Amino acid sequence: MSDVQQWIKETVTSTPVVLFMKGTAQFPQCGFSGRAIQILKACGVENIATVNVLEDGEVRQGIKEYSNWPTIPQLYVRGEFVGGSDIMSEMYESGELKKLLDNQA
Repeated sequence: MSDVQQWIKETVTSTPVVLFMKGTAQFPQCGFSGRAIQILKACGVENIATVNVLEDGEVRQGIKEYSNWPTIPQLYVRGEFVGGSDIMSEMYESGELKKLLDNQA
């Protein structure tokens, strides 16, 4: 396992909610990342750990390989890959995402 893959694994398993995104929670750099942050806040998540993939090309590529998912943002809850903004939207609409996040503690 490469250093980047190891770092990603440690990050997603040591933090309850992690969003790999373009930009930051305060200043998203793409609409999908902005939507993902809005959804998490609407679910009442206050401690969102974010990783700005635009700051590190290795992490940007590495997270795609780690999850075997081609797009960013990517949400992880308790070490498990949940999905991107489209899946987050669907889960939010159905109430499933809030349920998952409420059980994060």
